[in-house]
Amino acid sequence: MSNSTSAPRKILVTSALPYANGSIHLGHLLEYIQTDIWVRFQKSRGHECHYVCADDAHGTAIMLRAEQEGISSEALIERVSKEHQADFATFGVAFDNYHSTHSEENRYYSELIYTRLRDAGHIATRDIEQMYDPVKGLFLADRFIKGTCPKCKTPDQYGDNCEACGATYTPAELIDPVSAISGATPEVRSSTHYFFKLPDFADFLKQWTRGGHVQTQIGNKLQEWFESGLNEWDISRDAPYFGFEIPDAPGKYFYVWLDAPIGYLASFKNLCDRTGIDFDAYWRKDSEAEVYHFIGKDIVYFHALFWPAMLHGADFRTPTAVNCHGFVTVNGAKMSKSRGTFIKAATYAEFLNPEYLRYYFAAKLTSRVDDLDLNLEDFAARVNADLVGKVVNIASRCAGFVKKLGDGRLSAHCAEPELVARFIAAGDAIAEDFEAREFGRAVRKIMELADEANTYIADKEPWALAKQAGREQEVLEICSVGINLFRQLMVYLAPVVPAMAEQAREFLKLGSLNWESRHEVLLDHEIAKFKPLMTRVERDKIDAMIEASKEDLVEEQKLKEAAKGPLADDPIGERIAFDDFAKVDLRIARIAKAEYVEGADKLLQLTLDLGGETRNVFAGIRSAYAPEALEGRLTVMVANLAPRKMRFGVSEGMVLAAGNDDGIYLLSPDSGAEPGQRVR
Repeated sequence: MSNSTSAPRKILVTSALPYANGSIHLGHLLEYIQTDIWVRFQKSRGHECHYVCADDAHGTAIMLRAEQEGISSEALIERVSKEHQADFATFGVAFDNYHSTHSEENRYYSELIYTRLRDAGHIATRDIEQMYDPVKGLFLADRFIKGTCPKCKTPDQYGDNCEACGATYTPAELIDPVSAISGATPEVRSSTHYFFKLPDFADFLKQWTRGGHVQTQIGNKLQEWFESGLNEWDISRDAPYFGFEIPDAPGKYFYVWLDAPIGYLASFKNLCDRTGIDFDAYWRKDSEAEVYHFIGKDIVYFHALFWPAMLHGADFRTPTAVNCHGFVTVNGAKMSKSRGTFIKAATYAEFLNPEYLRYYFAAKLTSRVDDLDLNLEDFAARVNADLVGKVVNIASRCAGFVKKLGDGRLSAHCAEPELVARFIAAGDAIAEDFEAREFGRAVRKIMELADEANTYIADKEPWALAKQAGREQEVLEICSVGINLFRQLMVYLAPVVPAMAEQAREFLKLGSLNWESRHEVLLDHEIAKFKPLMTRVERDKIDAMIEASKEDLVEEQKLKEAAKGPLADDPIGERIAFDDFAKVDLRIARIAKAEYVEGADKLLQLTLDLGGETRNVFAGIRSAYAPEALEGRLTVMVANLAPRKMRFGVSEGMVLAAGNDDGIYLLSPDSGAEPGQRVR
């Protein structure tokens, strides 16, 4: 795709809609910062680029939380929306429009898309049986049902999967099932549901997903879903439900995931109505505009299958691309409340400059779907070395001499035209990296330039020359070159650290730091008095942030344990004899392959190498790990567990994991262990 600014592009960009039921944390921020950098770059290049988002405001969870707080669902989503927008603004995420899925625009487009699909024969209805809470008067999703696992008899398990043994089942198979909402015993009731006939679009989607609209990694994963066969998608929920009622279907509501992506259209329509943008020019089928969605890899199924199929079936254009990113880990592990690494955006901002995080994320981001680790030691070292030690250092070394020797004006003559020209020319390759979402590669090139600028100043030693009589003009010219090089760097860094760039623009007394502005060399140009643009990351501030993020889970855990019956007073649980334990054969295994399990919310399918044989195991660890992050990793398995036939296949063992309120943690041996070794 051309990067030429001579032909401005029309671009619409969205990030996934944050759910209006919780705070923004650093895991969320990766996506919004990634998107914002790309949008700022496009705008810097002179393109017409619009960035819209909204709160995802519907669903049972929001309805129940509002009820618990004694407020209306509308009051809850309004309050959360204000919190979200404040957090985004703090981190420099500059939406052109931020809306809500609970809006008239979203109701209109949800009904329009649904009725077009219905009238074209892409909607089916059929009766299904579900668990019903007779006290609350609502049908229960599996996550709202708990009971004792029918396989291993572990209590307090969810309605579709046992976190203790990994078994899957239907809620009806649970022993003593109860509603997690009211504690009542659920009843099985029949209800008519509405389904989107996704299989109608199988041929279209096969072609679309191989047409450059998703990353290769995602395209390969989607092929597995085609091979296993696409299923019709249940798009309805029964009253009571906080959402939009389905046209001509009293008491039936659109499932939250039906109207959530339509929120992209709704937010853009709201922007169009306010500013006069032509909505149809972006969304009609023959549109030449570009539409990009930035999302996490956990919601690919909705965005790369359901969403393009819905749009295509309703006679709208489909996205130019769906750009997926991985998850955020902190210090190599999943974010944890007890370790203080589950960090909310607002908590981070209390202690650290948001621009630090923007820069660190950019320095590590690629166009791939890989997870990104926020290593806090590396975070401090990289920000201090790059932004403070390299970039800001150039301006701070040179500005004083310009003020003193040139009365605040740069030299009228460029002493190093070839060096400055090389910095200007470097912008073309850096622009290609930004365009391709290879932010880490772009940052490396920018820092190589910063190293070159610092080397130039260090070699010229203007501070030494300034002590020699008659060398004043030479010093001014050296420092004027330094300021020009600093200006180039800030043009390139402006999409990444916009607040710092704005301070630099004021210091340089420039009207703009857009991409084209770099071509004009600053000669006989006035600059302002230099003020520090960025301070160092202090380790004590990081430590304070971690402490502030820790949550005391002791009382909550006691309440949960007290509800689990006679063993609650025993922190270990039921004891077994040593002879019984000795029968358990624990072996080191290498995860040769890990895959999602179609139709299972919590399972991953693992192929385990025991050093001469392989085993197939289903493990309930999907919430904690992406498959690609597990492949090649060593773990511990129970090797002599009898094979168990499950709905998805035969499981030939069990991997060992620990779990608490923060999540599930797969056990791993130290380095040096070999597949097949017995654990003693």
